[in-house]
Amino acid sequence: MARFELTDARTRAVRTYSGGMRRRLDLALGLVSRPQVVFLDEPTTGLDPRSRAELWTVIRELAVDGVSVLLTTQYLEEADRVTVLDRGRFVAEGTTEELKSRFAGQRLELTFTDDAHFAAALRLLGPTAGERDARRRAVEIPTDGTATDVRAVLDRMRHAGLEVGPVALRRPNLDDVFLSLTTASRTTAPSTRPTPVAVTPAGASTTGVAARRARRRPARPVPP
Repeated sequence: MARFELTDARTRAVRTYSGGMRRRLDLALGLVSRPQVVFLDEPTTGLDPRSRAELWTVIRELAVDGVSVLLTTQYLEEADRVTVLDRGRFVAEGTTEELKSRFAGQRLELTFTDDAHFAAALRLLGPTAGERDARRRAVEIPTDGTATDVRAVLDRMRHAGLEVGPVALRRPNLDDVFLSLTTASRTTAPSTRPTPVAVTPAGASTTGVAARRARRRPARPVPP
């Protein structure tokens, strides 16, 4: 109880525990027999940031003590290294920053002052125009993030007589990485999309998407 900071709540009914306290209690019960391997199914899902951080502190302490921890999580930012599996094949591996730089570069968002300039910019950019928001008159284009590249884009707009409003440099997220690793990701069923597997520096490994539930087979009729 002391290790999981539950001593003060030892006389309380479990139903009065918060979500984080219940997760820590579940973990404590699983360690009573001093196992060498611990499997955790999304232990941080639904927890507030403080409870998530506290639970991860406990998990890393277990790894330091020599316990192998395999867990699933919905929060890929919790991992320092990520491996992406696509239909059972390893397609990429590295830190989150390495994957972002290799498979999903930075994007420059241009916002235009009126609809006419926005439409003209789309025609000028052609296939380099990425995600766009007609309501905000905004369009994203790939960039290396350097001042030289950004200036070249703005100069191109100025020479075309297009008035650019606010400009923003956007860094990719891991979702962008996954989309870039499979061309069929937008039209593929969710059950066959890439599954990210993350590994923490302390030795605890995590899979970024919960394991798919087995499909239920129809029950066979029982003969009379």
